[in-house]
Amino acid sequence: MITLTKNQLDEKLRYAKSYIETTHNNSTLSEVDPNANVDKKTIATLGAEFFKDAAMQVNRYALGERIEVLFGTKSRQNYEDMLSSHLIYSHDESVLFARPYCVAIDLYPYIQKGNKCVGGLSEAPKHLSSFCGSYVNLIFMIAGRFAGAIADVSLLTYFDYFARKDFGDDYLKTHKEVIIGHFKQVIYTLNEPAGGRGYQAVFYNTSIFDKYYFEALFSHITLPDFSNPKWESVEKLQRFFMAWFNKERERAILTFPVITAAFITELDSKTKNLMPKDLDFLDFISEEMSRGNSFFIYSSDNADSLSSCCRLKNEITKDMKNTFAYTLGGTGISTGSIKVFTININRLVQKGYNLESIVKEVQKFLVAFRDLVEDNLKHGLLPDYDAGFISADKQYLTIGINGVVESAEFLGFEISNNEKYKAYLSGLFQKIASLNKKYSQIYTQKMGYKIRFNTEQTPCENLGAKNAKWDKNDNLFVPRDVYNSYNYVVESDALDIFEKFDLYGSGVTKHLDGGSAYHMNLCELPTKSVFKKLVLYSVKVGCNYWTFNVKATCCNNKECGYINKHTKDHCVKCGSKDIDYATRVIGYLVRVGSMSTERKQESKRRFYA
Repeated sequence: MITLTKNQLDEKLRYAKSYIETTHNNSTLSEVDPNANVDKKTIATLGAEFFKDAAMQVNRYALGERIEVLFGTKSRQNYEDMLSSHLIYSHDESVLFARPYCVAIDLYPYIQKGNKCVGGLSEAPKHLSSFCGSYVNLIFMIAGRFAGAIADVSLLTYFDYFARKDFGDDYLKTHKEVIIGHFKQVIYTLNEPAGGRGYQAVFYNTSIFDKYYFEALFSHITLPDFSNPKWESVEKLQRFFMAWFNKERERAILTFPVITAAFITELDSKTKNLMPKDLDFLDFISEEMSRGNSFFIYSSDNADSLSSCCRLKNEITKDMKNTFAYTLGGTGISTGSIKVFTININRLVQKGYNLESIVKEVQKFLVAFRDLVEDNLKHGLLPDYDAGFISADKQYLTIGINGVVESAEFLGFEISNNEKYKAYLSGLFQKIASLNKKYSQIYTQKMGYKIRFNTEQTPCENLGAKNAKWDKNDNLFVPRDVYNSYNYVVESDALDIFEKFDLYGSGVTKHLDGGSAYHMNLCELPTKSVFKKLVLYSVKVGCNYWTFNVKATCCNNKECGYINKHTKDHCVKCGSKDIDYATRVIGYLVRVGSMSTERKQESKRRFYA
């Protein structure tokens, strides 16, 4: 047993006393890896926070050892120096021990074998009830072995199969309440705090699809009765689920799943512009958004990739060329991100570091982490891989970037829809992407297993505030207290929503192979026709991943608790002025009251058009 010194013991007791007695929430009190996905502090959340600092040191030391073995003492020293100087940040560094970051699972092994293949007791589901019951257990089990988010975009497809099997093709008419009961079972359970996740909910993501995306992803799947998924039935279920989910969010802040609506585009023969291929789906999602249903929009001219998180895009073609894969996942593709290091671009620019040199060093750190994961794989500590839910060869090693806007401001660029600024952005992204492509091949040959690098504008929920604070302490140019991972200044009213779309157009973001997301902050919900125009404009300019943000009004009156999709200064149901707001802190919906102090202040400064 390691014996702590008296000073160390006193410091731990001081932290516990402060955590217990102060009125701050968990996001503010967490000293390592905080996030707003913990609504209330309890003795369990204190336990999860208590030894994060020690775990982080063990992880840092272990990775440093592996870096030295693979790349030498100099690279290890660079690793330690770059972390301590806050040039780079290691995400979820407090999670033991070399756990992969995030995963998009292929659900097929569960349909065939149940949970037994990953350490559970449940056999393959035979009915809708067993499918839903074992499904949530599966998600919790897999999530406990990963540091980040879990995506499964085939939930509704398999749900539909078991519902038709048990209740017939008209199950939404004949067994509506039963279906709603199973929705509640899955969604509410997945939003509950999980012991294996530091007593926070699983970061869970799923998707809905247009006809053509669905057919590209699911038409080849063989169900247990040897049939194939039925689009007509799944489409009805998607519509039913989205309406139910939107209504249910008037009763509870259901943070998860983060939902992405994915659709295929095609060239219009008359206008020569890209258009959604499935116009019924366009009409459907526009209607849902006008009703306050909050989700991400993802468009592609073919089913080569899939987005299923607050920034993640995953390539799903067989050879995975031109990869675009966010730190989350897709369907039937068993992919995700193994590890993320984020570079503070503002610090890099002001300190005069060479971008290529830093990227090449970070790639070494990522490869070393991948090698630690390989040890865990060889010794059976990651059964989800052995069972076929995910493939390490399809996962990415992600270089994140933050502080991009701030670096541009320091260099004198006007942060607007102008060619000079857009050229700066695209040039930065292209430089990193070209290095990723080159060294993915080199390290694949060196390591003897597949290495895939990508680049992402990482959400940086807590890191954005940390980077600003660290830079300010070193007397660098820091124009705001939180660095947001957007291509525009979040508190500025200088740009309209269409100009911001342009800053996420294909000309700017095509080299961000790990993803970026335009968050459109609005003061009120547009109409269906306006949302339809926004979708069409996003397709036209090549902004293929975006969402909107309208602050929901949450009544704190325990006798009411109504959640209004509109931004008001009172509860429209009971009249109470005791309210809170809910918004996307980065990509997922939470109460502002659950955010850290820095993020609360940032949310107040955001400009809502």
